[in-house]
Amino acid sequence: MRIVVALGGNAILRRGEPMTVANQRASIAAACGPLAELAAENDLVVSHGNGPQVGLLALQAAAYDEVSSYPFDVLGAQTEGMIGYLIEQELGNQLGNDRAVATVLTRTEVLADDPAFEHPTKFVGPVYDRARAFQLADERGWTVKADGQYFRRVVPSPAPQRILHLQPIEWLLAQRCVVICAGGGGIPTTRDPLTGQVSGVEAVIDKDLASGVLARDIGADTLIIATDVPGVFVDFGSPTQRLITSAHPDALDALDFAAGSIGPKVAAASAFAREAYGDAYIGALNDFTNMVHGKSGTRVSRSVVGIEFA
Repeated sequence: MRIVVALGGNAILRRGEPMTVANQRASIAAACGPLAELAAENDLVVSHGNGPQVGLLALQAAAYDEVSSYPFDVLGAQTEGMIGYLIEQELGNQLGNDRAVATVLTRTEVLADDPAFEHPTKFVGPVYDRARAFQLADERGWTVKADGQYFRRVVPSPAPQRILHLQPIEWLLAQRCVVICAGGGGIPTTRDPLTGQVSGVEAVIDKDLASGVLARDIGADTLIIATDVPGVFVDFGSPTQRLITSAHPDALDALDFAAGSIGPKVAAASAFAREAYGDAYIGALNDFTNMVHGKSGTRVSRSVVGIEFA
């Protein structure tokens, strides 16, 4: 099978941990065990988040002087290389020297008139308490929003339209290479309708939505969206919460999920299952093998009628 796995932020850095290289390397090493199991018998493409890392790089650049503040397309490219390298090294150690692993810096096309540019929603960077967050917002012109009990910076997150590097990705897969791409949703770019030229834009694309587009564009059989919970729940965190074991994408669309957490994952899984010819799964990082055999997680498929609960 051809499988795309979207690694959540918890696979790169656990919430609340200092953003050190050692902590990121340890988290990635733990994630690469399940990835290696999938790669042993399948064509594997891996995408990943970059919210904390791209926010940190923005802070580092701005700390030098105002002139050297880097735009988010450049910062996104930096995180693709940095995190891709860490996954390459740890996954390569798991797979051995007989299987190539390569990172592709990936541009993702978005629409220049996407309404998201006027309404920032994507969390980047570290968390702050309320007072510090709004102090930074005043000093630096940020938009900040609540993220759980803390506050974080938010930036525009336009909807991904298509992946611009399908040819090298397909070539690498044909060579039995594990491909790491579309990191952080890919480098956000727009296309001039007159000249056809593309250019980077100030945004961060949602990793899950971009991974769904990637899986669709390369004809993947399966999309796996890894998170830190066993699957998708209704009434999550309440005494009445129930785990959805399988669902038709139309049935999921009728439910309301939090936009800042599981919502984009559900939207990406539903879009892939509806537009492509495969199934999508949402579930825990260490449960990949069980997910693809329908034994855990939440399966989203056009072959399901309605919603089924555990």
